[in-house]
Amino acid sequence: MRASRERERRVGSPGWAGAGAESPRAAWARSVARWLPGVLLVGGVVFDLLMPMHYTASPFLSAASLVAAPLLSLRGTAAVAATAAVVSVLLAAWHSGNDRALSVTEVVTVCTVALLALAINRVVRRNFRQLATVRVVAEAAQRAVLPTPPSRIGSLRIAARYVAAQTDARIGGDLFAVQESPHGVRAIIGDVRGKGLEAVEAVAVVIGAFREAAEQERTLEGLVDRLERALDREGDRRVGLDQFEGFTTAVLAEIGDGGGGLRLINRGHPPPLLLLPTGQVRELSPEADALPLGMRDVAAWRDTVEELPFPAGAALLLLTDGVTEARDASGRFYEPARRLSGRRFASPDALLDALIADVMRHTEGQRADDMALLALRRAGAPGVVAVRRGQRAADERAG
Repeated sequence: MRASRERERRVGSPGWAGAGAESPRAAWARSVARWLPGVLLVGGVVFDLLMPMHYTASPFLSAASLVAAPLLSLRGTAAVAATAAVVSVLLAAWHSGNDRALSVTEVVTVCTVALLALAINRVVRRNFRQLATVRVVAEAAQRAVLPTPPSRIGSLRIAARYVAAQTDARIGGDLFAVQESPHGVRAIIGDVRGKGLEAVEAVAVVIGAFREAAEQERTLEGLVDRLERALDREGDRRVGLDQFEGFTTAVLAEIGDGGGGLRLINRGHPPPLLLLPTGQVRELSPEADALPLGMRDVAAWRDTVEELPFPAGAALLLLTDGVTEARDASGRFYEPARRLSGRRFASPDALLDALIADVMRHTEGQRADDMALLALRRAGAPGVVAVRRGQRAADERAG
């Protein structure tokens, strides 16, 4: 019982199941809705006392019990139902000189609806507990398949987020992973075609192959080839294309130790962004387009690694098309490079939190695809420090 209550506390309350990390507006609406049964009770009494005799409060009292059923606990619903029944009896006694048959009918109606509200509350809470259990299992499965990367590896600060398009969902086809290796810190972000368990299985295959190959392969090209072979084996293990539809768009990154640069391979995935300490944002589009992983039977080519500087204080932002294809009410796509340009963030976590909040505002919470985000930031910003020291020296000379 205690575990069940804890699950309910984590996911919300009956009637608002699946809210998860709800917005402030949704939390405010849920808080206001809890007062609605009491408002209906008071409003019913006031209505009955102020209106002529042939008007009745029974619709208000009945509605109070029904509204309480999905919003409140069993104890709260029972309190509202009992109050509604008592108030209906008292009002019937107050109008005892009028139509007695009508008064009895109103009392019976209110009491019957109150009993129905208690039954509805039981059904809602049982379904809610089942949903809470399913969500806890899904969260555990996601942590097993898609574990959170370490927050720090050497001079790198790391943050990751997975935001499901549907509030009740906790796992899907987007993936990310970070692995420390003898050749530097290697990272992947990807999006498996398809949904459901098949996509999750493909995610497990890609991440498992990545973690093993990232330790063993000396080059990014070799790492990509290992991922291709892993997907080929998975396809051969199943019978026919219907059992394994998944190809995977992906970006693989390698960040050298110390002052080493950044190396990238993009296989049909939205380009990553490089956020410089100055606030400038660069979109790291590949020089040549490439097919996603798992499509080697369609075409074969030599992967080209793009090498770029990765200065101290810069952040690499890897994301999936759940961000770039997010639309507002007029159909305009979200443009992360433009929206992040000129902004500075204290940490990778702050960057991802701000980006997710901005996407939510852009779409007004109506997203069609999951979002996976991974940010890696090299510690320190010597360029900014040098500018500040130079400015301080100039101020001292001017003084």
